This record gives sequence, C-alpha cells and structure tokens, in this order.
Amino acid sequence: MTGSEILVQTLIYNKVKFIFGYPGGAIMPIYDSLFTYKKQIKHILTRHEQGSIHAAQGFARVTGKPGICLSTSGPGSSNIITGLADALIDSTPLLCITGQVSSKLLGTDAFQEIDIIDISIPVTKWNFQITKPDQIFEVISKGFHLATNGRPGPILIDITKNAQVEDLKKGIIFPDKTKQKIKTKKKINKKDFQKVIKTIKKARKPIIIIGQGVKLANAENQLKQFAEKTNLPVASTLLGLGILKTNHNLNYGMLGMHGNYQNNILILKSDLIIAIGLRFDDRLIGNINKISPKTIIIHIDIDNYEINKRLKTTIYLLGNLKHTLNFLSKSFKLNTTEKWLKNFKLLNKVERKYIKEKELRETKIGITMPEVINYINLYKNKNCILVTDVGQHQMSASRYFNFTTLKSQITSGGLGTMGFALPAAIGAKIGAKRRQVICIVGDGGFQMTIQELGTIMQYEIPIKIIILNNNFLGMVKQWQDLFFNRRFSNTKIYNPNFTNISKAYNIKSKKVFIKENLKQDIKEMLKSKEAFLIEILVEKEYNTLPMIPTEKSVSKICF
Repeated sequence: MTGSEILVQTLIYNKVKFIFGYPGGAIMPIYDSLFTYKKQIKHILTRHEQGSIHAAQGFARVTGKPGICLSTSGPGSSNIITGLADALIDSTPLLCITGQVSSKLLGTDAFQEIDIIDISIPVTKWNFQITKPDQIFEVISKGFHLATNGRPGPILIDITKNAQVEDLKKGIIFPDKTKQKIKTKKKINKKDFQKVIKTIKKARKPIIIIGQGVKLANAENQLKQFAEKTNLPVASTLLGLGILKTNHNLNYGMLGMHGNYQNNILILKSDLIIAIGLRFDDRLIGNINKISPKTIIIHIDIDNYEINKRLKTTIYLLGNLKHTLNFLSKSFKLNTTEKWLKNFKLLNKVERKYIKEKELRETKIGITMPEVINYINLYKNKNCILVTDVGQHQMSASRYFNFTTLKSQITSGGLGTMGFALPAAIGAKIGAKRRQVICIVGDGGFQMTIQELGTIMQYEIPIKIIILNNNFLGMVKQWQDLFFNRRFSNTKIYNPNFTNISKAYNIKSKKVFIKENLKQDIKEMLKSKEAFLIEILVEKEYNTLPMIPTEKSVSKICF
C-alpha cells in the first residue's frame, strides 16, 4: 500500500465526503489515488488554491466538520496562506494537505519547493511535514483531532512526494472507532459558578455580548435559554449574528464599529458585561479605556489565551460553552431588568428614526444597499445561509438581514478577506445542499475570486450571487469621505460587464439599475432553482452608518 493510498483511506476512515483542491506535480500521487476512490470522496476542482481553501471554510462553517483542502507545492501551497490566516482568526476547522518535493531535494531550491512549514507556523493551529509513509495515518488522525478539539482551527500537513509513492509493506490496521470514543466530563468549579451567579443577580445594568464561540460549541439553544432566564439584553459580534433570531425580543443587534446605536451607547453605562465566546477585538470595543473601571467583566470562553488579552476580566469561566450555559441557566428565574431594557428600546427607536427609516425610505432615485437587503428578507427561504464578502455591503447585510435559523451566517470577520464570499458560498452549498445560499459581494471583492464562476458552472451549484456595484472600493471610500477630506485616492474602480461574464459561464444573470424593478428582480432570482447572478447598481454616495472611528469612543459616533 502506497503512502497516497494510506492517505485517501485515512480520509475515508474519518468520513470525508468532499475535498476542495487544485492538482499539481508534487501532489499528483494523491490525486491518482483519489481517482481510485472517486465514489467515496468527491473532489471539487476550484479555479485557484485560494478559492479551494475559502470553499473549505464555507463547508466547515455550515457543517461543523473540518473542511479539507488539497494543493501542490510551491505557489500552490503559498496560495492558501490567506485562507489559513482567515481560518485561524475566525476559529474555522480545516485540514489542509500540501504536496512537497521529495525528501532528498528538501533545501535545494528544487522546482516548486517552498518551506511551507515555516511559512505557515503563524497562521495554523498545528502543522507537520510527513517524510515517510508510516507517519501518514497517525499524523492525519492527529490533524483531524486538533482541528476540532477545543478552540477549532486550521491544520496544515505537508507530505513529501517520496512519502506518497513509497510502499508500506506491513499495511495499516485502522482502529475500531467505537472503542475510541471515550468522553471525559470536566469537573465544574462550583465556587466560580456561584460567584458568577451572584454577580449577575446583583447587577442592575448588565449586558450579554455573544460571539462565534457560541456557534462553534453548538450552544445556540443554551444561550437562548440563558438570555431568557436572566432577561438580559443581548448584543452580538459580527460573527455572532444568527445565534439568536433577529426578531427575538432580547436581541438588540450588533455591537461595534458599525453596530447598533443602543448597544454602543449603553455598554459604556453598564455595570456588568457578560462576554460569551468572543475575543474583545478592536472593532468590537474600540477605545477600551472608555469602559468604566467599575464595570465588572465576566468572560466565558474555551480558550485561556483570550482571557485578559485586551480587557481585564473580573471573573472568567473556561470550558465548553454548552455545558457552562446549561449549568448557569438552571440557577435563574426571570430577572426584573425591565427598567434597564427600556433604555435599549428607547435608543433603538432613535436609530430607527435617524438611520433605518431614512435608508429604507430613501427619496433618491438610486438604490441603497439596505433597500436590497430588505427585499431579500421578503423572498428568501427561512433556512437560507447568508455569505458576505468584506466592505460596506457586509456591514449593511449584517445590520438589515433577517436571521431566522441556526448556522445562517458566513463571513470573514477577523481578517476581513476580500474575495472570500464567492468560494465560501460554494463550500456552504456543498455542505448544506438542501439550504438556500445567498452570496452578497461588492464589485471589488467579487473580482478577486471571479474565476470561481467556473466551479459553479462545472458542478452546477445553484447559489444566488448579488453584486452590489457602486464602482468604488466602497468602505475605503467611506473612510476617505469621513476622515480624509474626501480625497478619493485610487478607490474608483472601472468594472467589466458582470452579466456578460456570468453568461459566458452559463450562469443566468440580470442587471438592475431602476429602483422600480428591484423588488421583482430579486424575487425572480431567489425563486430560481438554478445558479443566478444579479448585478445591482447602487448609490455611490452612500456610507454605512452609524460608525465609530477607530480607537474612538461612542461620543465620536458618526450618524
């Protein structure tokens, strides 16, 4: 049995059904073995290695299973670095397998040789180079475990060509999985829990902030129960959107730079912040010195590294969020926080009056981004998945999209990777074929991975693509507008005819520039059973507001 056969059989043993990748010389033996097992594993050929890793991310985010990505050596492996960095900061489980030159050629500057191990150390949870076939089963199995155990993340395993082609005469005996599953339940530190419970009950102005950690722990129902038992207002990070339904009475939307007004104002007045499954990044909190030193911070997370990283924590609980929230919920009956909740409702009305109503009842002839999202809400399926790229459209979609079901939002949060959405939407649809997948992208980001329309064409993947085209790099232009005296340096972008390009890939398409046609055209797209691309020409003079400038307090908020 060759090393490449062992590898593919190890993937089958770990119940891998789909792989995203792009072949090349140094990984050709593995691709040859995939041909033998093509009935067990389906390989999705993307048009670029970056497309393959973003597709693997989309797959992982909807399934909770590691996304599998294959690439060859040299430029093939270096092309996945952005995806690895994106997956690490957003805690996405990936297993990336790269081919490498033969062991005897390592360090000789051989054709398409690159030291991917050293390059990828900062952007992986763990990496390893296999040089012998007898290492393959153990290392790949460890990679699967590490990708999903604890805080999820990306794993990179580099396999030299000789390890792929050499025979392992004694073969591999795959262990019985039923004997491997031994669950160990961590002991609960009751003193810490009691301290948290007493602190919450004592607080008069508490707020819950939820992040993607809740999704990763599959603890959405436990979070909902905890919020309802404590009757506390809930704000969300960008990646935490969709944990609570948008219309839940305790859900007050997003916190942070482009978050909802009431959250950003009242977090500074709260006496208790309960942070669950998040990392207090700079876009969420801004100037941390504006948080009162008297405010108590309770941080609940699985990763000890995040505790006290930016904000000093008063009390923290480490462990699985599902177990933690379940235990906490049992200790509460309905709290009386109605007076505090009235403040959120009042400021929510302020934002609705000065921002939302203006954007949704726009008197301009042109189309605004919130109008588009509003019509999507009317006709989307209840179980749909929203995939967004990075920029103004991302913030508008996050603020106005109606999340109605679990695991319904995929975006690049921490790294902010333009070009993420189109391939990620492909992976999401492969992982959740019965769910509608809506990809919203800007004209700039779309062109970074536009070639993945070929993947959609080849595999007939019925995703809905909405390009919000303002002929600008919109978010950069917004900063230039607000903070650089409208000096629009190199942000105007001249675009091709996207609908013609789409037709060249045999994907149905339509261009919308008349407001009166918008509603019907969005309805037609979302009701279609095929892949469909719609390009919408939106207002150029549009800013996603409210906005808190970098490292500023909410007193500097832009309306």
